[in-house]
Amino acid sequence: MASGRMEFHAESIMQHTNFSFVLPNDVAMEEVFDLKYYDRDPMNLILLHGLTGTDTDWLYGGVAQLMAIQYNLNIFMPTTGNSFYLDKGYQGRNHCEFIAEELPAYIQKTFGIEMKRENTMIGGLSMGGYGSLHTALTYPDKFSACIALSSALVVRDVAKKPDSEVGSVLPKEFRKELFGSPSKLIKSDMNPEVLYRKIKKQGKEAPFIYLAIGVDDNLLESNRTFRDFLKKEKADFFYEEGPGRHTWQFWNEYIDRGLKTVLKR
Repeated sequence: MASGRMEFHAESIMQHTNFSFVLPNDVAMEEVFDLKYYDRDPMNLILLHGLTGTDTDWLYGGVAQLMAIQYNLNIFMPTTGNSFYLDKGYQGRNHCEFIAEELPAYIQKTFGIEMKRENTMIGGLSMGGYGSLHTALTYPDKFSACIALSSALVVRDVAKKPDSEVGSVLPKEFRKELFGSPSKLIKSDMNPEVLYRKIKKQGKEAPFIYLAIGVDDNLLESNRTFRDFLKKEKADFFYEEGPGRHTWQFWNEYIDRGLKTVLKR
């Protein structure tokens, strides 16, 4: 297994940025629980961090190395700051474009790894759970599946309940800079529901979505609301809840469960 950290200049966000990676290129088979995942070429997973996080979170707090070994995955973990992985519509602040287009292109050029829709997934926790949903639904031609854990689906709270426990996590000025006018937010492309309906209207295939949330997580109700939306839209998704809060203990267990669910397909 190879692992490391790289820095390169990203045009879409106009900065030198880091990403960490794990590649299962020389795994000893006695380390692997289920050899069936090595009957195919490695698949690719872009894994996103949460608010205040960095590209090393899934290495040091999470189980990226273990997941790469067990499921034969090339895992790439970028840093984007507290951007919520959103585009602002101009070079220098296009974080969604960076994740979906520029980073995969750089990976392909540097490592010779082909990032096709059928072999590429995206996932993340908290802000990264929202970011993985938003990115996958903005670029459904780039990702076949999304694994969203404890997703910060705060659009409705920011728009309608800014003083709620969830909405108040982000300072007022920061919320405005991220999401713009609250009155326009719910109908904007920052709302994953809007993006999903747009995919259906265009007749495109939406990525498979795996959602998981802890029953003691403050984001539980917003995740249930999105689950109900997907159910109403007859989306191809799987949702589950389990014991836990907004912690690595939950994320490490459910990234494993999410990968098992997605890779069965």
